[in-house]
Amino acid sequence: MATFLYKLGRLAFRRRHFVALIWVALLTLAGVGAASAPPAGNSSFSIPGTEAQKAFDLLEQRFPGASADGATARVVFKAPAGEKMTDAGNKATVEKTVDELADGSEVASVADPYTGDAVSKDGAIAYASVKYDVSGMELEESTKDALEDAAQQARDAGLTVEIGGDALQAVPETGATEVIGIAVAAVVLVITFGSLVAAGLPLLTALIGVGIGVSSIAALASALELGSTTSILAMMIGLAVGIDYALFIVSRYRAELAEGREREEAAGRAVGTAGSAVVFAGLTVVIALVGLAVVNIPMLTKMGIAAAGTVAIAVLIALTMIPALLGYAGRRVKPAGAKGRLLGRSRKGEPKPDQPVGQPKANLGTRWASFVVRRPLAVLLLGVIGLGAAAVPATSLELGLPDDGSQPTSTTQRRAYDLLSEGFGPGFNGPLMVVVDAKGSDAPKDAFTDVEQQIKGLDGVVAVAPPAPNKGGDTATITVVPDSKPSSVQTEDLVHAIRDAGGDIEARTGAETLVTGSTAMNIDVSQKLNDALVPYLVLVVGLAFLLLIVVFRSILVPLKAALGFLLSVMAALGAVVAVFQWGWLSGLMGVEETGPVMSMMPIFMVGVVFGLAMDYEVFLVTRMREAYVHGEKPNQAVVTGFKHGARVVTAAAVIMMAVFAGFIGSSESMVKMIGFGLAIAVFFDAFVVRMAIVPAVLALLGKKAWWLPKWLDRALPNVDVEGEGLRTAAERGTGPDEDRELVRT
Repeated sequence: MATFLYKLGRLAFRRRHFVALIWVALLTLAGVGAASAPPAGNSSFSIPGTEAQKAFDLLEQRFPGASADGATARVVFKAPAGEKMTDAGNKATVEKTVDELADGSEVASVADPYTGDAVSKDGAIAYASVKYDVSGMELEESTKDALEDAAQQARDAGLTVEIGGDALQAVPETGATEVIGIAVAAVVLVITFGSLVAAGLPLLTALIGVGIGVSSIAALASALELGSTTSILAMMIGLAVGIDYALFIVSRYRAELAEGREREEAAGRAVGTAGSAVVFAGLTVVIALVGLAVVNIPMLTKMGIAAAGTVAIAVLIALTMIPALLGYAGRRVKPAGAKGRLLGRSRKGEPKPDQPVGQPKANLGTRWASFVVRRPLAVLLLGVIGLGAAAVPATSLELGLPDDGSQPTSTTQRRAYDLLSEGFGPGFNGPLMVVVDAKGSDAPKDAFTDVEQQIKGLDGVVAVAPPAPNKGGDTATITVVPDSKPSSVQTEDLVHAIRDAGGDIEARTGAETLVTGSTAMNIDVSQKLNDALVPYLVLVVGLAFLLLIVVFRSILVPLKAALGFLLSVMAALGAVVAVFQWGWLSGLMGVEETGPVMSMMPIFMVGVVFGLAMDYEVFLVTRMREAYVHGEKPNQAVVTGFKHGARVVTAAAVIMMAVFAGFIGSSESMVKMIGFGLAIAVFFDAFVVRMAIVPAVLALLGKKAWWLPKWLDRALPNVDVEGEGLRTAAERGTGPDEDRELVRT
């Protein structure tokens, strides 16, 4: 692989005009496709294999034309202090608002509060339910404007009016902090390279890659039903890995220049060595993201595939466009030791005034690694105990999906949620829909009544609406209002209690009882993700173990890498629980409402953090193995690996943290949580696991770290991530005109 990539790097360097033209053309094509594509419609949220989804599908069959997936809105009215909604003036205002809402072109129905028992017992609060023919993402702007205008007119009449539901669903915004993250990345690159030109190359290629990826997602969003969150997550991951991958190759290019090689040869060697690690690291990220499909949640699968596609583009750009741009940059990208003019450092080979001649000062990575190999046990224990302490909150992890109650208090959806809780109880925001399929029952009406009475006798139930049968009389829906909020454990227990009671009902009447609705769907999603977490974790860790055996030709090094990855994930989940569930530092993070952690968070973090952890493992440990293979003692090989790789890995980690942290400013709670979780996971993995625990373990193991049974060594393919084959060929004097023979060897 190293030889092929070596040739590819030299080719891209020589044919830089052609390579640049291809990528600019792809960016233009993707941009045109995104601009001309129809707007994204509703991203379907189906959960195959769950009871809630089964009930939802049954409703579409037995209640045709009911627009089960249509948008809904609850216009909530509150009377001024000392007044009631039943007062003549307030009632007239509400009825006028209902009439205006009913005139909308996309409105299926509007329920009058005064005929639908939608006035609170104290008369202070009432609500009108609006049902639309299309989903929230498909509503015309004119329809949303009409909804807001009708509410504003009622406000002008003296009422407090807020709007809940998904009719006003908006595309999440990431805010200015995303730009700040990129700015931080730019500063880190300038400090690392000491050159504006060299620092600009990773940023430029990452932005082009993300532009192609996100534009492609936008172009396909309508056809593939991709939600707005999909493109944001693809942007988040694509930016981070795109900058990092380019950083590794540019750093190796400058190191090759420092060895005295010509620029074209240096570009080829940089792609052949660092590029090999980029390919492997990118492959692990892609596999982990695509592997999310095993969970069998279509939305999560689409998110994973879209993000994986953006990562694949980042790898291809790093391997081809970076050497092409290095060709354009020429002498403006200097060798590794010649960056002193910008940051005031001495050039390579020029000792500082207080430095003895002939004894170059050891860099920070070398000094840190030397300390770790002298005190490996203390460093190991401190790192493991620290991560273990950070992981403690994860033992209290509660999973759920966000609803209007998790929105910022500045939004009308959140204020409507609070008003409904005040007037009708917290459970009113998450009613359960019980579907009774009595097609196999001899007395359907009796079965409906039996279910109604059974539910009324359960704990935690505030109200049970009378059964509403379909035209055929074989299916009915029963609305159940819990006495607890939708995301609470009590509501989850009630759902399970209704389902448990359904078994006895079916035995008596032959009617099947199913629980659905948004609250039940969220509970089923959380359970499905929770059940899939361990199998997926085994799959990912097992994959890491096998791939790293091939790369490092060792048993204990991959085992250490996999265990370190588990420590990173658990510590990061603990931090997420502490901030988003317990409320620690919530004000600093802009978290206005604490609650359960998003159901997809653990499994998504496992997939993404696995790929990122393998990035740092490969780039750091391959340098150690390279030194060990060339005859250095195990401890000295660890120090050598840090000497060459610690600075670059540190810069890459800081950049990735900055990019992920930039998304904490998003208005979407899911994006905010993922941005924080990935940023803190990168911190734990790069600076605690890879920079402390890994060298400590390798120092304790010594030569045993690189042991591999002979039979396994013969059986494993030689992927040559370190570029050993390329180096050997070069030492034999093989030139660029002998590439074909080089491939055969």
